[in-house]
Amino acid sequence: MFILLFRSWRSLFVRGLVAIAFGVLSLIWPQLSLSVLVLLVGAFLFADGVLNLWAAVRGRGEESRWWLLLIDGLLGVGIGVATFFWPDITALALLYLIAAWAVLTGILEIVAAVHLRKVIEGEWLLGLSGALSVIFGLGIALFPGAGALALVAIIAAFAILYGAILIALAFKVKKLQHLLEEEGLPLS
Repeated sequence: MFILLFRSWRSLFVRGLVAIAFGVLSLIWPQLSLSVLVLLVGAFLFADGVLNLWAAVRGRGEESRWWLLLIDGLLGVGIGVATFFWPDITALALLYLIAAWAVLTGILEIVAAVHLRKVIEGEWLLGLSGALSVIFGLGIALFPGAGALALVAIIAAFAILYGAILIALAFKVKKLQHLLEEEGLPLS
């Protein structure tokens, strides 16, 4: 997991930027129709999934837990693609798809953070992003009656906070990687 994290710090950074951009766009245009919201969510989930798949493939030969990112990536890509093939899905179905993705992604991030706690400092950021994702997913699953505009604001706030946490983690990992390289220490 350690090498995989070092190799994917850029992926964490890009995922954070994509999440923040998605959140800001959602706040700028809160009157988005449901079909546009579906496409934006689909694009975000697809991009996040592709970045996780990329990180998993890069780490598969050197890391035994690369499959966690693979599962997360496949979920993101799968749900993202589903939103493009069925853009007329109901708001309730979209809510539950987003909730399922958020909870599963959060659980996988918490598991990864637990495994990293003895290896790097700052792993709590990954655990925090996972906990935020689980809380977000459970919240929208338990309270699906919120209006579409409220959903846009909730999703936007989640995406911005989630993205900021991923960017902070990316900088911590990059800094640690740089320090290890200066010392001539192996990254494994």
